[in-house]
Amino acid sequence: MRGVDQRCVPGSQVDPRVAELRSAVARLRRQLAAHRADFRDRGIAEEALATLAGLAAADRPDIPMLRRSLLLVAGAIGSVSALGEGLRQLREAVDLFGPSPKV
Repeated sequence: MRGVDQRCVPGSQVDPRVAELRSAVARLRRQLAAHRADFRDRGIAEEALATLAGLAAADRPDIPMLRRSLLLVAGAIGSVSALGEGLRQLREAVDLFGPSPKV
């Protein structure tokens, strides 16, 4: 994982944090699609991942929305152990944008 301080790679227009986020979202979406077992909150997870994909498409994603969508995904699929690694990678990608604000 890259640090929060890293920005665009020389010669590239994409912030590496955004690239990592896009990759993590796509990976978890594929894993969820391949997970054939039905679970109650699958629709919520799919909607939140679609929101994350849209946010990741922006060059400067809305960080509070990233965190909100991550929370929805985690709540929806947190108990599905087969998706745990993908969820961890998604959390790490969101964390590249900085720590959670303290309440």
